[in-house]
Amino acid sequence: MNPVIPIQTDRGCQEAPVLRERGQREVFCGLTGIIWLHRKMQDAFFLVVGSRTCAHLIQSAAGVMIFAEPRFATAILDERDLAGLADAQDELDRVVQRLLERRPDIRMLFLVGSCPSEVIKLDLSRAAARLSQRHAPRVRVLNYSGSGIETTFTQGEDACLAALVPSLPAQPPEAAGHAPELLVVGALADVVEDQFRRQFDAMGLQRVDFFPARSSTTLPAIGPQTRFLLAQPFLGDTARALEARGARHVPAPFPLGAEGSAAWLQAGAAAMGLDRDRTAEVIEPWRQRAGRALETHRLRLAGQRVFFFPDSQLEIPLARFLSRELGMQLVEVGTPYLHRSHLAEELALLPSGTALSEGQDVERQLDRCRAARPDLVVCGLGLANPLEAEGLTTKWSIELVFTPIHGFDQAADLAALFTRPLLRRQRLAA
Repeated sequence: MNPVIPIQTDRGCQEAPVLRERGQREVFCGLTGIIWLHRKMQDAFFLVVGSRTCAHLIQSAAGVMIFAEPRFATAILDERDLAGLADAQDELDRVVQRLLERRPDIRMLFLVGSCPSEVIKLDLSRAAARLSQRHAPRVRVLNYSGSGIETTFTQGEDACLAALVPSLPAQPPEAAGHAPELLVVGALADVVEDQFRRQFDAMGLQRVDFFPARSSTTLPAIGPQTRFLLAQPFLGDTARALEARGARHVPAPFPLGAEGSAAWLQAGAAAMGLDRDRTAEVIEPWRQRAGRALETHRLRLAGQRVFFFPDSQLEIPLARFLSRELGMQLVEVGTPYLHRSHLAEELALLPSGTALSEGQDVERQLDRCRAARPDLVVCGLGLANPLEAEGLTTKWSIELVFTPIHGFDQAADLAALFTRPLLRRQRLAA
């Protein structure tokens, strides 16, 4: 039998105090989001307008071999551009023209701003409008900022999708008399999207779309009949843009682990008017299978203490999963931004008294982490190696974004990401 997941009888951490810190930060920039977005949007191309450092970052993050031809590139700003000796808009037009001639498969082009392009005030929105008009209807050109000056790395996806929302077609007027349509928002691996489609279909939901779509020719129509489920907790700007188009947000925990996936699917079904008991009956076999797959990891992780540095904005849903389904103890859960309305259901499921922090003052957080000596630290790459050298066991938070972790079938894979560092430490000690 599977262990019964306890139901919270209090309000968890919905009203818990949050330590807000505004100091030095250690995060990747939003350009990193291109790595998973270009895999998802199969006829889109991402052209970063930045420096050689931007190009090296993306290439390193993607692990692209020198002979590969991915769907992203960097238009490098050199000394002439930075000094104002060349017209950057004219230069950009020439780069885009050459790119589209070479890659006729491109149907959507994103001009992605970077720290260098924003420092010199290069107006990419004007360039996108001009180029979109020039290359219409074959190619649509949009722009967003991937700068890391004031953001964390997952906000690159948020900025990209928010920029795409105005391009989504409107629901036809006759849709007002029809049943609502469900929209799943957030880039998911294709295998995970296919799993969710099958599960929604088994529940009796056929009117389900995913955003972003795999093709720019199949963008979902939205309007007042749209109900949207967030698959990722870092899509605040995208959610606001969808609500401005008339869509309604469906509050739900995020689909991480058996409990989160079940609650997320049930919330979507309820928003579409399905019977709750019937939905629970359909979901239960998937939930039980995921629970059985988690048992081995629970034996290894139960009682272990974990500390989250703020990095990906996945921290609170992950903390809920580790605490409730794997029995880990939460020392501190830090997140770059705490969107209370989107995370209300997650906060209610955290153990009362959990230490929460928003933002970052890295030196103070390091001091608290060193004093606590947790069994596992979830943090960015810039902190992981120094902490490992001090004898602490770490998990790279960026791997949790690059890896398919959503849904029932990925629950054990998600747990294994936390089990492996502890097993590695045990082997090294032996």
